[in-house]
Amino acid sequence: MRARPAPHRTAAPHRTATPPVRSIDQGETAVFSYGRPVTHGRPAARGRRRGAVVALLCAALTAVVVPAARAGAPAPAAGQEARQAARFWTAERMAGARPLDALRHTPPAPTAPSAPAAAAARPKGTLFKGTRLVGTFFGADGPRGTAWHCTGSVIDTRARNIVLTAAHCARSMKGDYLFVPKFVKGAAPDRQPYGIFPVKRIFTDPRYVPDPGSTTTKKAVSDLDTAFARVSANQWGRSLQDAVGGGLTFTRPSGYTHRGVTVVGYPSHRHNSAGRAVRCTVPTKQLRGYRQLSMTCGGYYGGVSGSPWITDYKDDARTGHVIGNLGGYNGGGNDANVDYISYATAFGADAANLLGYAVADHAPPADLPPYRGLKGGLPGGAGRWRKAALMASGEYTGDRHGDLLAVWSDGAVTLHPGDGRGGFAAEKQLRQANSTWTHARTLTGGTFAGGGRAGLLVRWSDGEVTLYPQPGPAGLGREIRMAAPGSAWKNAVQLTAGAFRAGGGTAPLVRWADGGLTLYPGAGTGGLGASTRLLPAGGTWTRAALLTGGDFGGTAAGDLLVRWSDGALDVYTGTSAAGPGAKSRLRGPNGLWQQARVLTAGAFRHDGPADDLVVRWSDGETTLYADTRAKALGTEYTLVHPGT
Repeated sequence: MRARPAPHRTAAPHRTATPPVRSIDQGETAVFSYGRPVTHGRPAARGRRRGAVVALLCAALTAVVVPAARAGAPAPAAGQEARQAARFWTAERMAGARPLDALRHTPPAPTAPSAPAAAAARPKGTLFKGTRLVGTFFGADGPRGTAWHCTGSVIDTRARNIVLTAAHCARSMKGDYLFVPKFVKGAAPDRQPYGIFPVKRIFTDPRYVPDPGSTTTKKAVSDLDTAFARVSANQWGRSLQDAVGGGLTFTRPSGYTHRGVTVVGYPSHRHNSAGRAVRCTVPTKQLRGYRQLSMTCGGYYGGVSGSPWITDYKDDARTGHVIGNLGGYNGGGNDANVDYISYATAFGADAANLLGYAVADHAPPADLPPYRGLKGGLPGGAGRWRKAALMASGEYTGDRHGDLLAVWSDGAVTLHPGDGRGGFAAEKQLRQANSTWTHARTLTGGTFAGGGRAGLLVRWSDGEVTLYPQPGPAGLGREIRMAAPGSAWKNAVQLTAGAFRAGGGTAPLVRWADGGLTLYPGAGTGGLGASTRLLPAGGTWTRAALLTGGDFGGTAAGDLLVRWSDGALDVYTGTSAAGPGAKSRLRGPNGLWQQARVLTAGAFRHDGPADDLVVRWSDGETTLYADTRAKALGTEYTLVHPGT
């Protein structure tokens, strides 16, 4: 992982070079090996992952049957390249290959009193005999060059010869490369479970450009550290998928948080004398600021670059879903290059397109738009959004898309018109910084004035309550007093609105300081109207830290989402004047959601139900959970990235 020193060249048995057999397309590079050129399906350029020069993927495995060719049957012409490769790639040469990411290591023993216990509790990968859909790529820097290796996996395609790996492995591929599914150390090519598969062509995104002097990068383009290789038949003339009996399904992940992803790779022989594969099943999270997954599990030393991240792994299965490959920032690990922190590119449209080019055997275009990394849907960075004190959702512009209104700690008020696809148009400033709006304590949007446009209901620090019936891009509009200063509304801790009224009309709901809940089903431009007490004062609801109304049950009835003080999340579907509805738990007590500071729900990804949850976290990161349901958070999208 990361840049490695220039390799020390060791002598290798002499091999007679074979002349080229065809011309190379313009924009490709080639090195001739095994009687045919290895080509790069991209404009010429160089690079690597967790280490340095050369090597590529290790991927798929399958059928355990010994092909008839081993029993003396006539050798098929389709396996000629593999048979030539087998003369060079002896068991000894494969066993002696070095990993590209050789710098990965176990850090020195910690000295802090709590550190040993923390290290002992850290998950540790298990060495095992391997699985048919994951293997090792072997490559050499020319006939007498040093041998290197990376990990790869078999992808299920109509081409039936595609292997997934990391781009920083693939970009260094310039010599004799082959893929060995379910690699067995010490076994000659003809004794490998599924044979060996020479690499014919590799495909990387031309925008993946390593940092100077390295084959990896820490920039935004590290999100593109994915590559695919086309391989030729094994020495018995069988295609890759026919030999291993299946393949992993390329899958775009829905968010970054997964309860159990299995990562399978081949760590260096230095830490793994038997040359076995390592596997670990752990939760994942987002690497902040990047479109990448992160996991914590020890034992992922050099050689694991390109390892598949599988969501439904089973030992030696012929199928499964892969959502990323080990690589990305710094080649797939942190700045300290420790063995227990690993990253993976999370597959997106760019990886899907690259796979399409590999299947079609066409080089990707060289003039792709510049990759700018994750772009938040809201302007400004986390430093700014830490100051977003209050937020309200509603249809404020008249275009039937959900919009977001924010009140800032300096009293400024801004409107962020939604585009109906989870994005936002240019920000509109409704109020410049001022002292008046620093006294807004809680607010909510809702159609209190009738029609489709949302109004804004605000409770001020002195107990006054005002309604802005129709705020919009031109300003907040007229103000209607709903409760006078000094009123009991000083004790209204939270205010939200939803379809809580009979017939589905919008009504505000209040959580009071004493834990009581009150609904105002007749609230409108004429006043708050009569109230209905849903819950009396009591201890439980004093621990309701945040509230938002929405349509999480999919019935168009009013639903109430609550973030409790311990971080738990509950949804009460069908909340009405009869009381809170049926309770569904989204999350148990946890530290993460204790960091949620502002919640609001609206229709940001579509013009349907208000079930897209927007969360502003304590560090300013702002997230949208699209299509949140009563029992499951929706797909996660980052609107404001952390650390900026």
